[in-house]
Amino acid sequence: MSSPKKPRAARARLLPLLALLGCSTPRPVPDSPQASPAPAPPAASQEPAMKKPALDAAALKADLVAKHGEAQRARIERGVDQVLAQWREEDGDAAEFIREQFLSDPKALDATFARLERVFEQLDGHMNELGRELQWYTDLDLGPLLPVEPLLASYDPSTNVTSDLFRAKVGFVVLLNFPLTTLSERVEQGPKWTRRQWAEVRLASRFNRRVPAEVEQESSRAIAAANLYIAEYNIWMHHLVDSEGKRPFPKGLRLISHWNLRDELKGDYTDPNGPAKQKLILQVMDRIVTQTIPAAVIDNPRLDWNPFTNAVTVAPAETVEEDAPAREVKPDAAPEPDTRYANLLAVFQAARKADPYSPVAPTRIARSFELMREIPEERVKALLTQVLESPVVPRVAKEIEARVGRKLGPQDLWYPGFKPGSKRPETELDALTRKRYPTAEAFAKDLPRILQGLGFTREKATWLAAHIQVDASRGAGHAQQAMRRGDFPHLRTRVEKGGMNYKGYNIAVHEFGHNVEQVFSLYEVDHTLLAGVPNSAFTEALAFVFQARDLELLGLGKPDAAAERERVLNDFWQTWEISGVALVDMAVWHWMYAHPDAKPAELRDAVVGISRDVWNRYYAPVLGGEGSTLLGVYSHMISYPLYLPDYPLGHLIAFQIEEHLKRKGPLGAEFERMASQGSVTPDQWMIHATGAPVSADALLHATEAALDKH
Repeated sequence: MSSPKKPRAARARLLPLLALLGCSTPRPVPDSPQASPAPAPPAASQEPAMKKPALDAAALKADLVAKHGEAQRARIERGVDQVLAQWREEDGDAAEFIREQFLSDPKALDATFARLERVFEQLDGHMNELGRELQWYTDLDLGPLLPVEPLLASYDPSTNVTSDLFRAKVGFVVLLNFPLTTLSERVEQGPKWTRRQWAEVRLASRFNRRVPAEVEQESSRAIAAANLYIAEYNIWMHHLVDSEGKRPFPKGLRLISHWNLRDELKGDYTDPNGPAKQKLILQVMDRIVTQTIPAAVIDNPRLDWNPFTNAVTVAPAETVEEDAPAREVKPDAAPEPDTRYANLLAVFQAARKADPYSPVAPTRIARSFELMREIPEERVKALLTQVLESPVVPRVAKEIEARVGRKLGPQDLWYPGFKPGSKRPETELDALTRKRYPTAEAFAKDLPRILQGLGFTREKATWLAAHIQVDASRGAGHAQQAMRRGDFPHLRTRVEKGGMNYKGYNIAVHEFGHNVEQVFSLYEVDHTLLAGVPNSAFTEALAFVFQARDLELLGLGKPDAAAERERVLNDFWQTWEISGVALVDMAVWHWMYAHPDAKPAELRDAVVGISRDVWNRYYAPVLGGEGSTLLGVYSHMISYPLYLPDYPLGHLIAFQIEEHLKRKGPLGAEFERMASQGSVTPDQWMIHATGAPVSADALLHATEAALDKH
């Protein structure tokens, strides 16, 4: 899994947890499986009173038309309105500024555009690098953190940038001379725009709202704190004991929630003791979601814990890892005090403070879908429910049931058996990856070979590898992009003391896909204002394309017709799984807006209730486990605001890309062509890349065909 990618020009720096910007009105999403209207923003978050300049706008526009000519009327009227919407009394004489800064000469307009594009690339790029340095020790596995490190990571040097650019009047120059657009305009007119017009639209979108720096900084602090909380949420698996006192997991196995817990559960299908281990993992997950997990056992290798009885005891000396960090050894069974939900509430409250400064997008929900994704929430929800309610679901479930030889259970939400490597014990895969990649540096040295294995030429593989840095991650792993040419993306993945296990390798290949996209979409795009892809779902999709080939890159065989059928069924099952998780994430944010003064315990109960409701509606009929809370365990929900919908969207997009590659190939050249298109609207990008807009139809039709072939 990767961390969220920043929205286009609004990305002043990369926190894998940066608050995302957006515009337009919110659309309905279920607070439970039943649809209900989106709540209006509470009174406390209505637009604050701001002193506007006393100015005769109509007279000013008429004067400018008289000076610059009737041909400039549309630009003048639009530009004046855009400036006055953001201008405040303390900004000075608006009329004088507008008269001086309106550009009617095409040469002057071109020169200004070029200068701004160059300057913003450098400004964003260097701010991104500063942010990366401030987070260096919290992101990377470099030993115990100093007390000052979380404080450094929470500081965002870019939060003043937009405010400063408004105060310096640069933002107003942009708003006066370049167009702000609505999502409907971008969707309807975008396919006819030139690349320069698209770049102008992205330039103007930097200034679609004027949020005070202190509000932005508070959001950065809240997200950084939540990210650190998640990054250090490890469970020492050897210290999980069952009712008989047995320890099913090997010594030294430390798993981060939720990523590694889920991946361990997947790996246990080939283990003779797998069912018992999976049962323990499910109970741990439930304890995390319900916050009944004893706080003392989190990242603590000196205490034993029975997740079923919740009993905590001091671990016998012979079971403690030799290099185990110092931890409290008091066998305290007191539950975690709703810390998980206190972090989520802090992120929400910080995001809510930006609402008054976004009158056309009055909630974080609206900003997330309308600008960051540029896909309305209503359409996203329709795509997700199309998958969840598809008639192929019970057919795929029946095939899984035949393979496992039993009725399906909640653990089968993450059934991995359609992947070719799922027939191999994970211990075998771990041995292979640890030997090949004892360090992060060893993985970095292998990048050119991996790229050639994916179909890139030797020259292109060498060039790409030279533009990507590899670091050992403190958390599960993420990709951190560069934002100016001359800087390079960073690949972060977890490397344990014995080397990179298969989980870390699988994540590394996924993050590598992000990094390759990031190199192409920065270095090969024609306008740096268009750097990136339409939204995070697209970079996730391109990363999934890499990740799907991880076993092949280990030399474990290329897919044949049978493997292709397995790939389709695997893609469907993964999309079905994460679609419900995304619905929970969306519903939780609507609940928080409807209950802005909620306490952590109330939010906990709401998340548990929403998770159970979505499970009972879509998953219990297939997997049983009435009332399961599993859909609420995803860590993204806490530290990556409203990011989870990008995963099912990413799977749908990835499948469309894979279908295109089957017809066109090879992967290397096509991947480069797609990634270098830049950040146009999702459907425009997809039509250029694959010939069709974003849709679930390709996956559902292919799944039905795959089932018919059996």
